[in-house]
Amino acid sequence: MQDPNADTEWNDILRKKGILPPKEAPPEEEEEEQLHQTQSVVKTYESMTLEELEENEDEFSEEDELAIEMYRQKRLAEWKANQIKNMFGEVNEISGQDYVKEVNKAGAGIWVVLHLYKQGIPLCTLINQHLSQLARKFPQTKFLKSISTTCIPNYPDRNLPTLFVYNEGEMKGQFIGPLVFGGMNLTCDELEWRLSETGAVKTDLEENPRKQIQDQLLTSIRCSAPSRKDNDEDSDED
Repeated sequence: MQDPNADTEWNDILRKKGILPPKEAPPEEEEEEQLHQTQSVVKTYESMTLEELEENEDEFSEEDELAIEMYRQKRLAEWKANQIKNMFGEVNEISGQDYVKEVNKAGAGIWVVLHLYKQGIPLCTLINQHLSQLARKFPQTKFLKSISTTCIPNYPDRNLPTLFVYNEGEMKGQFIGPLVFGGMNLTCDELEWRLSETGAVKTDLEENPRKQIQDQLLTSIRCSAPSRKDNDEDSDED
């Protein structure tokens, strides 16, 4: 009896006519085909959004459901992490009524920087400008501002500007009054460094910018100051 799976010209003709059934694929070819189908499914669902996965979930076989669910959870975790990372990005104005909700109940792991200020105080204006830059640089930190007396009734102007730093409802740092900030010479990098010391931001600065300025001033003073030898020579001439 002739083998129907034999590779002969006659068998090929019979298969085309439908007299013989299609040739059975060897086990290795079947495994390769299954692998190809699995890879096709993986490629299909990896290119889909979370919404598309839900819309097309009926089209996947039961064997793929576990892999797809794991992939869905991975994509969802990545999406949530990205949302948290880029949650803020600007300085928002709040009132006293918003204080508890926006500051004390900001959420797990959220750092909050609140600036109490008043219009017409130059240093407050400068700090608001710096905070706007820092909010864009550190969108995972919540930057807020509030007119001092609107937020805290009868808050004294002598304490302005004021920065409060919170994390999960607890105060982690406070900067009160113009002397703490060093006056109008305050740079954005200096403010970033001060906030990084509280934990509110993760700075890429390697050292305190204020220290660099102090070192430069000391160097300048040493260079301009007359030496002891010069003073002795002047005394001899007299």
